[in-house]
Amino acid sequence: MTEIIARRQFAPLYIWLDTAFLIVFTLILLWKKKYMTVLVGLVMGVVYMLVDYGIFHLLLHTRSISEGHSLFWVLLWMSMSYGFTNFTWIWLWLSKDKHLFEWSLLILSWWFCAPLITQTFAGGVAPIVIERTTGSYHGYMAVILFVGYLGVIIYNLAQKDRLRRINIPWILTIGVLVQFGWEAGLLIGGIRSAGFASVGDKLLTLVVNSLLETNLGMPYVYCIFVAYTAKFTEQLRPRQQRLTFGERVVENNGERVGLLGK
Repeated sequence: MTEIIARRQFAPLYIWLDTAFLIVFTLILLWKKKYMTVLVGLVMGVVYMLVDYGIFHLLLHTRSISEGHSLFWVLLWMSMSYGFTNFTWIWLWLSKDKHLFEWSLLILSWWFCAPLITQTFAGGVAPIVIERTTGSYHGYMAVILFVGYLGVIIYNLAQKDRLRRINIPWILTIGVLVQFGWEAGLLIGGIRSAGFASVGDKLLTLVVNSLLETNLGMPYVYCIFVAYTAKFTEQLRPRQQRLTFGERVVENNGERVGLLGK
C-alpha cells in the first residue's frame, strides 16, 4: 500500500477556538449529568496522548511539526480534542442517548465550522503544520482491529439466542462514521488536505483512517460499555438491578436510538 501521510495545517487560532468548544461541550455534558461520558472522554484523551506522543513520536519517530512550535503541546491539544470528542460521541451512540441527534449535530457542525472561522479571522497567520507517516504501524493497528472483531464474531457464533448476540453492524457503523466525521471535516476545511498533491491522496487518507483508526477499538470499547453499564449508571451509581454481560447485551439491543430528538 502507498505510504499514507496524515497531515494537518491550521492557524494557532484554531487551537484556541477548539479549546473553547471543548470547555463548552464538557459543561453541557455535565449539565445533562453525562458523568461517565465525560470520564470516558477524559481517559481516552490521555490514551490518545500516550499513543500519539509516546508511541508515534518517541518510539516510532513518525511525528513532525513545523519549526517554532512545540510538538508536545500541540499533540496534547490534538489528543484531548479528538480523544475526548470522539469517545464521548461513541459513548453517546452506544448508550443510544435520547438526544443523540442534537449531540451529533453539535459535534459535526463544529468540525465543519471551526476551520472556516479560522480561515476568516486568521487567514494571514503562518500555519502550524504537523504530520505523521503511517507505514510503520498500520499493520499493528490492523491486527488489533482483526483480533477485536474476531472475538466478537466468535462470541456471537457461541450464542444460540439471537437476542444475546452483539449487533456487529451497529458497532462497525459507529467506528467508521465517527472517524469519517472528523476526517471529512478536516478535509473540507482544508486542514487535512493541505499539502496533498492529488485528490487520490486526500481520499486515501480519508478512507483508510475511517476504516481503521477509531474502528479498531470499537469491539473493546463496546465490551467495556456493556460491562460497566450492566452494573452502574451514567451518573456513576450502582444499578438497582445488576445484569450479566449477556443480559446487558439483550437490554442494549432492545433500546432505540434518539436520532430524531425524541
